Amino acid sequence: MGGGVADPTRARYLTVSEVAGVLRVSNMTVYRLINAGGLPAVRIGRSFRLREDDLSRYLAERLTKAG
Repeated sequence: MGGGVADPTRARYLTVSEVAGVLRVSNMTVYRLINAGGLPAVRIGRSFRLREDDLSRYLAERLTKAG
C-alpha cells in the first residue's frame, strides 16, 4: 500500500471534542453533522474519530468569500 493522502493509516484523526473546538460549536453539533452525512467519521467502539483532511475539506467547501 502506498503512503499517500488516501492512506488511512497515515491520516491524523481528531476527536469529536477537538473538532468542536476547531469549529467553535458544541459536541452535539459535530454529532449532528456526522449523523447527517456532512462530516465523514470512523466509529471506534462507542466514539467517533474524524480525519483532519476531511475536516479541512468540509471547511473549504463551505468557505464563502466576503464582499
